[in-house]
Amino acid sequence: MIHPTTSAFTPRHHIERLRPRIGIPNEPAMTEETLPFTVRLVRNQDDLNKAVQIRHSAYARHMPAVAETLRSPERIDTEDGVVVLLAESKLDGSPLGTARIQTNQFQRLGLEESVEFPDWLKGQTLAHISRLGIIQGTGGRLVKFMLFKGLFKYWEQNGIEWAVVAARAPLDRMYQQLLFEDVFPGQGFTPLAHMNNIPHRVMAFEVGTARERWTLANHPLTDFICHTDHPDLDVSHMDPAAYAPMTVQNQQMRFHATL
Repeated sequence: MIHPTTSAFTPRHHIERLRPRIGIPNEPAMTEETLPFTVRLVRNQDDLNKAVQIRHSAYARHMPAVAETLRSPERIDTEDGVVVLLAESKLDGSPLGTARIQTNQFQRLGLEESVEFPDWLKGQTLAHISRLGIIQGTGGRLVKFMLFKGLFKYWEQNGIEWAVVAARAPLDRMYQQLLFEDVFPGQGFTPLAHMNNIPHRVMAFEVGTARERWTLANHPLTDFICHTDHPDLDVSHMDPAAYAPMTVQNQQMRFHATL
């Protein structure tokens, strides 16, 4: 297990933290953009099966041994405090991408089986990103961007203060480009017990200051995430047909667990 004592990390922006802005003067007007696919929360077993399909396919390309354990839904997929995002083609309903969010609202994050977070993350409202999977091909890039926007919107809507991720190479560079930072700088890639001891880079992202940090950095995705309305993206819980994990469990549905 990684312990925070291995790194006395107190980054500058944790001392002089940017305050989340309620409104930014002269902020660009929103534009609307429709997509050939939707991104939403998994609502039922069929949705979850689609997410598992793309999840298994994505892992099979890079981590075939792990992929063999992902042919069925995992137990954590239907636990309280967990949601699964699904990108789905409008044309034929085929799955294009997926990602999972686990919050610490009801229990500690699965990532904490392998690492002990430093003090600046303790007592915070956290969300752990995992099981990111994207279809191959040129369309996968847009799906990836929309999934991240969906993750970010979900964090904002649900009061998440920090998002954390354990990323293997080369995916860690994607999160770094999104302005995630190392939780244990200088540690590099560390084997994680709950991930079959595969080396991962543990990173974190402050949600409340994201818009301002992206703007100050002139990040290329700022307009896409902050100033573009995508009506095909909906990560709200307001739909009465939304997936009710505990109800499904009570109906004796059994999922294969690989935590």
